[in-house]
Amino acid sequence: MIVGLLHRLSEKLPSVVHRLSVMMKPQVVFVLGGPGAGKGTQCAKIVENYSYTHLSAGDLLREERSRTGSEFGQLIDNYIKEGKIVPVEITINLLKKAMEQTMKADEKKFRFLIDGFPRNQDNLQGWNTVMDGKADVKFVLFFDCSNEVCIDRCLERGKSSGRTDDNRESLEKRIQTYLQSTRPIIEQYEKQGKVRKIDASRSVDEVRLLLAHFIKLIFELVFDAVLHYIELILLCFIN
Repeated sequence: MIVGLLHRLSEKLPSVVHRLSVMMKPQVVFVLGGPGAGKGTQCAKIVENYSYTHLSAGDLLREERSRTGSEFGQLIDNYIKEGKIVPVEITINLLKKAMEQTMKADEKKFRFLIDGFPRNQDNLQGWNTVMDGKADVKFVLFFDCSNEVCIDRCLERGKSSGRTDDNRESLEKRIQTYLQSTRPIIEQYEKQGKVRKIDASRSVDEVRLLLAHFIKLIFELVFDAVLHYIELILLCFIN
C-alpha cells in the first residue's frame, strides 16, 4: 500500500509542483528609505544570491518616461523633476504588470523586492485596493540613513548616473517629500510589527552582512506560505 502511494506521488509530483507555483501569490517585501540610502545597491546583491526579483518603482517610472509613445512620459518627467510623487494609478499598474510578466516568464519567480514603494498614504491605499488578495506583503525592509549622507551619496552618484534628479535642488525636495510622506508609512508598518530596520549609513559590505539575518527571515516566511499551499494541493491525493 505504501509503495503504491509513493508511486502515485512520484507520478503526480510534476503536476503538483506546477499547480503550486500557479497558485502562489506574489510574495512581496517593500524596501523603503531616503534617496541614496542604498536600497537599489543592496537589492541587487540579494538578487545575486537568492531567488528574488528586484522591482524599483523609480526605475519602472523612468523606463516608462523614456519609452517611445508613452502617454504618461511627460507627466512622469514633470513629477520626477519636481521631486513629487507620481500618481498612484500609474505606479501600481507598472508594478503589477512587471510582476505578472516575471511570473509568466518563470513560474518559480514569485518573490519580489519592491523598492521605493509605497511612498505615501495614497500609494498604500491604492496598493490595498488594486492588490488586495493578489499579493502577500511580508514586511517592510527599512534602510535608515541620515539626510546628509543620503544627499552626499546621490551627488556622488549624479556624476556618472545621468539622472536628472541627482542634483542638490531636486534632492532637497525629494528628502522633504520622503520625510513628509514616506516616513509616516514606515511608522504605520512599525506599529504593526512589520518593519525590519537596517543601519544604512554603514559601508556597502557592512550593510550586506546585516541583511543576511533578514534574508533568512524572508525565506522562513515564504517557506511557511509554500507549506500552506502544499497542504491544500495534497488534498488532491485523497481522490
